[in-house]
Amino acid sequence: MDYRDFTDQPEYLFSSQGKAHMKRITVLLVMEVRLIGNLFASVLEDEPELDVAGCVSTLQEALNILHAQKVDVVLVSAGLPDQNALELTRSIMEHSPSTKVLVVGLSEENQYDTLRYIEAGAAGYILKDSSLQEVTDLIRLANRGEARVSSRMAAVMMERLFRLARMFSVVENKIDGDFHLTSRELEVLKFISEGLTNQEIAARLVVEVGTVKNHVHRILEKLNVSNRQEAASYLAFIKR
Repeated sequence: MDYRDFTDQPEYLFSSQGKAHMKRITVLLVMEVRLIGNLFASVLEDEPELDVAGCVSTLQEALNILHAQKVDVVLVSAGLPDQNALELTRSIMEHSPSTKVLVVGLSEENQYDTLRYIEAGAAGYILKDSSLQEVTDLIRLANRGEARVSSRMAAVMMERLFRLARMFSVVENKIDGDFHLTSRELEVLKFISEGLTNQEIAARLVVEVGTVKNHVHRILEKLNVSNRQEAASYLAFIKR
């Protein structure tokens, strides 16, 4: 991540008497190891404009805090078990869209894994080797609704946008009405659009992986497409 051209200015609120007060940012930490999260929290609390709302280790604990109070930025560890980091990111975007999510512990070498979080609604990511200064800079940046990505990640995102645009163009040309998908096939297609694998879909539906594979095969056949990405692009048209 390139910070050479990054300059960060603190935000201020003014009282009726004209006195400036630094705008505070409420941060929630979701880490798989609570001890590490608590150490992380103690460091962030030393930052003058940051307030730590809590440090939790499960998806449900995080949602409970988000329902109870306003949180500006959530730091979600990518190491949460059972794909919970991705699920939590989606849940936050659904229930608290004004809250910003930063995914912690990703690697710059795996841009497509990072892309899954961005597509789920994450405002940015924090690399494994990021410094404390970089972490606090990214929290402030996310809180302002801004983002900073590397040139390699930007290239991946641009490629993804191009592919999506092309797929939607193909879909619009193919649309002919009713695709005769069953309710279960529509459910599987929704999970495909969320980026879930066959194994993850099977776990959600409590069925065998082979059953999911059969559903995916029939979906591709009915939609007359060759891959899961093209099938997912049909979902918005089928719903409308």
